[in-house]
Amino acid sequence: MKILVGVKRVIDYNVKVRVKPDGSSVDLDNVKMAMNPFDEIAVEQAIRLKESGVADEVIAVSIGPDKSQETLRQALAMGADRAILMPYEGTTEPLSVAKAFKALVEKEEINLVLLGKQAIDDDCNQTAQMLSALLDWPQGTFASGLTVEGEALEVTREVDGGQECVQLELPAVISVDLRLNDPRFASLPAIMKAKKKPIDRVEAESLGVDLAPRLELLKVSEPPARQTQCVLVDTATDLVEKLKNEAQVL
Repeated sequence: MKILVGVKRVIDYNVKVRVKPDGSSVDLDNVKMAMNPFDEIAVEQAIRLKESGVADEVIAVSIGPDKSQETLRQALAMGADRAILMPYEGTTEPLSVAKAFKALVEKEEINLVLLGKQAIDDDCNQTAQMLSALLDWPQGTFASGLTVEGEALEVTREVDGGQECVQLELPAVISVDLRLNDPRFASLPAIMKAKKKPIDRVEAESLGVDLAPRLELLKVSEPPARQTQCVLVDTATDLVEKLKNEAQVL
């Protein structure tokens, strides 16, 4: 089995996001970047499947600027076998990414695709679903549990009412949720080895894929500051009175 894992370079989740003064986009100057947390969980799961003997090869793929090589090297340090960078300097959209992944899946003869359920920069949560539709493969989204039995996958999904278990047949597309696993920390020797490993570059044009965005970003703005301060009340009656007369939400 060959597993493809998508990884995206995003602003570190510990960093407060700033908007440019002109509102054109998010300010990325001198900002710490990292692998998307959901993608990190997907990489960890792929490596665990390989360590258990289920998978033979794990391929990490990123679409983005040359600095995305840092993210790919993190995946290599964690245990991925190969890394592929599809260079692109602009903003990527889920459909374009799904088309690019589809082309790579067919080129590399992939059996299983593991993706983070969403990227924390755009929160689209669409790529896995679109890729499943393009490939006409079964999908298991929001996976918090994953077991493999031969050619069958059992996926435990996070849903609004709790959990749902579904069974899929390979090949398949899986998007992972936070509770699937705890990603490992790469050791220093693994990090040093990853720095020397080659990263394949595949141009989107060579796969017949157009990554140009189809949506125009008009404006980015920060959420408005809270206008009211929190207050403590002594009784439920006081709470109801304030909600009705001051907040006017009742």
